[in-house]
Amino acid sequence: MKIGIINEQKNPQDHRLVFSPSSLFQLKQLYTRLDIKVEHSDTRFFDDKAYQDLGIEVANDISDCDVFFGVNEVPLESLIENKTYFFFSNCSKERSHNSPFLQALLKKNINYFDCKTLVETHHKYIDFDKYAGIIATYNAIRAFGIKFELFKLPKPSALSGKEALLTQLKRQVLPPLKFVVTGTGSVESGVREILEALKIKSVSTADFLNKKYTQSVYTQLDVSDYNKRKDAKAFDTSDFFQHPAEYSSDFQRFTKVADVYIAAHFHTFEATEILTRQMLQEHNCKIKIVASISDVLHNAIACLLRYSTIENPFYGYLPSENKEIDLFHPAAVVVAAINKSCFELPKDASQDLGILLIESIIPAFINGDTYGILLGAKITENGKLGPRFS
Repeated sequence: MKIGIINEQKNPQDHRLVFSPSSLFQLKQLYTRLDIKVEHSDTRFFDDKAYQDLGIEVANDISDCDVFFGVNEVPLESLIENKTYFFFSNCSKERSHNSPFLQALLKKNINYFDCKTLVETHHKYIDFDKYAGIIATYNAIRAFGIKFELFKLPKPSALSGKEALLTQLKRQVLPPLKFVVTGTGSVESGVREILEALKIKSVSTADFLNKKYTQSVYTQLDVSDYNKRKDAKAFDTSDFFQHPAEYSSDFQRFTKVADVYIAAHFHTFEATEILTRQMLQEHNCKIKIVASISDVLHNAIACLLRYSTIENPFYGYLPSENKEIDLFHPAAVVVAAINKSCFELPKDASQDLGILLIESIIPAFINGDTYGILLGAKITENGKLGPRFS
């Protein structure tokens, strides 16, 4: 079997990849019959030489491979008929803009396994969401330092990886800030990893709301903590997800005490607003930094007027006029809303993904998926939709 590691063609440029050189070397040691080729790239975090030094072939043309692994969707014109592909996409979310891509997979008789669906199905949360949480938290602290001229942290993309990022953070002395975090999934795990590495104490919502601290603290909220029924009946989680219009935001009590808000939750368009313009306009609103992790802009957080970018991660929001302003304006709330923040830790993300694939995915592919590990992620097969998606 010939395995090809494709050159990422994402725009903006993505420096991540599915296998680091050491991971591919390990893969070759485990499965000596595998023929592995890496497509030439001038942009990935690990250069061609790093692979060649470990005896891994690098080529301009890898079209003779049987199975291709990548991070991002392959451009339609680059998809090769009758091949097998593994990469991350949003096909399973049934968004209309994915339709042409899905149709191309079917027309070209491509067997496609969605890595995102695969890791979610088997609770292997190495789908880069954690890294978005890490970067958002770093940027929230960085924004606070810039806004109040306390310290200047470098951009994450200027650092070698997560450890260097943590080293930079640990050099700073924070005032006693209160961080409020919404979300309980893999993104939130990245947020929590950074806060706990900085020894920022986790406290209950009750203590967060009612106590004063001489050190920085954070609280992590579930949906029941910041939503309430409009009719004042008891909160019911199942009912909330089925009938979100029957609920309204109960987040204002946190705006009165929190300095930094990190939105790490999944939000549907049907769900109620969380942080409203009215809340931000209140004289007792303390929030000065809002960091959001989302691939879809929505109206849940009033100050999210647009995405920010890796190059320019921050902008100011003026609640009284609902518009963007300079972040140094005295009344500005600083917003960090980078759509592709997980791009900024390519080394760590690539190494973790390679480990996951070697431990769980490659064995299933080699042994014919004896235990059905791959079945739930098979989007297309032999010109038809896979069993789970038909």
